[in-house]
Amino acid sequence: MSHIFDLGGAPANEECAQLGQTIDFDVANTLEVMTYKLAIIARHGMPPEGCKLIVHNNRHDFGCYRTLALRVEDEDSEAVAAYAQAVEEGLGSWIEAGFTPPVGYAGKVATIERAEHAELVIGALLTTRPGPDGTFPVADFAILHGNLAAAFPEQAEAARQRLTAA
Repeated sequence: MSHIFDLGGAPANEECAQLGQTIDFDVANTLEVMTYKLAIIARHGMPPEGCKLIVHNNRHDFGCYRTLALRVEDEDSEAVAAYAQAVEEGLGSWIEAGFTPPVGYAGKVATIERAEHAELVIGALLTTRPGPDGTFPVADFAILHGNLAAAFPEQAEAARQRLTAA
């Protein structure tokens, strides 16, 4: 039997879409959850075999909202247990993973800043890139950049090409 650990719809200290209030809630909520998945991967790497990051639908009186969850299939795996423990608290902010907020808010209006999965990853890769001497200006950037490059090699190559073209 699998277990679901709900990680939330976005980092805990960030603005996010509000069910019943935000105009175009479904679009903003879905984008935030998908970006949150990318941010968790940046911070903690891809989930090991035996667990998976999923979009979890939650029913509410005002409708359905989505959150990011970790589905654990293999409870006996030490790697799964370690990953679950690492991600269970989620993130406090987008910048903890090298991301900028994918959605901006002005009252009830949500403005999509970046909607494309590849562009979100490339942006985080460029934010966390090493300097010309190969060192990272912030120690955590090495982890974030390495996890994203390993999980998304095509976007890592696109980020490298943007840097050489500039």
